[in-house]
Amino acid sequence: MQLLAKPASNRETLPFRTRYREEMNCQIVKDSIHSREGWTRSYVLERNGLAVGFGSIAISGPWKEKPTVIEFYILPEHRLCAFDLFEAFLIASGARFFEAQSNDTLLTVLVHTYGQNITSESIVFQDGVITTHSVNGATLRLVTPVEEIKDSIERRQGGGEWRLELEGQDAGKGGILFHYNRPYGDIYMEVGEPFRRRGLGSYLVQELKRECRQLGAVPCARCNPSNIPSRRTLLAAGFLPFAHILNGSIARTERGIHAASSNHL
Repeated sequence: MQLLAKPASNRETLPFRTRYREEMNCQIVKDSIHSREGWTRSYVLERNGLAVGFGSIAISGPWKEKPTVIEFYILPEHRLCAFDLFEAFLIASGARFFEAQSNDTLLTVLVHTYGQNITSESIVFQDGVITTHSVNGATLRLVTPVEEIKDSIERRQGGGEWRLELEGQDAGKGGILFHYNRPYGDIYMEVGEPFRRRGLGSYLVQELKRECRQLGAVPCARCNPSNIPSRRTLLAAGFLPFAHILNGSIARTERGIHAASSNHL
């Protein structure tokens, strides 16, 4: 059986990436970097001359001189060859690191097989509950022009910012970024130190979720696993955790790639 990973353009891999997005059915954190010229390198996976999937590595920005696996997909009917195809992809790409979204079942199994020094960069949250928090005297003011936000949604780059005011004072700020696959918008926020522990954080996230939905997007969010206040705020605003972004390196020896003996998250 002949298994190959061949360099390919994003246009060539798009049909497989479309299937990948459909199966994931969620925010894909690294999705938009494929649209940035020179940031990724992609490969078509072949089985006996038939294209059966794709793999992509990040090679620019934070990943410059650190080729990192970010996506790997095989059509379901060809996943009996998953391990061998992944090895072919690693050899062809020269990838030494990976960033995997843990709800991507196939890639997560593979990086736990071939990876080492695995840690969680962030927890990914999805919208789960509509909340009804209210804070007397609190208002949300849009800072970014609406047309600029719409352009960010179209380009999948940039976003919008809002200011939280409490009785006329600036109490915090937040926004929605659209650097992800459609229709998702990633929410971030910060409350000023004098205004913390009053429920303003969960109120601000709740209102940003509402703004996101009004823009025709689906709200989502992330935070560092060790950031307990942020975790609590996101949960209080109706976000539910569903995945980790896993980082690590590919286990290699002088003879090439090999399965790691043990990993700990």
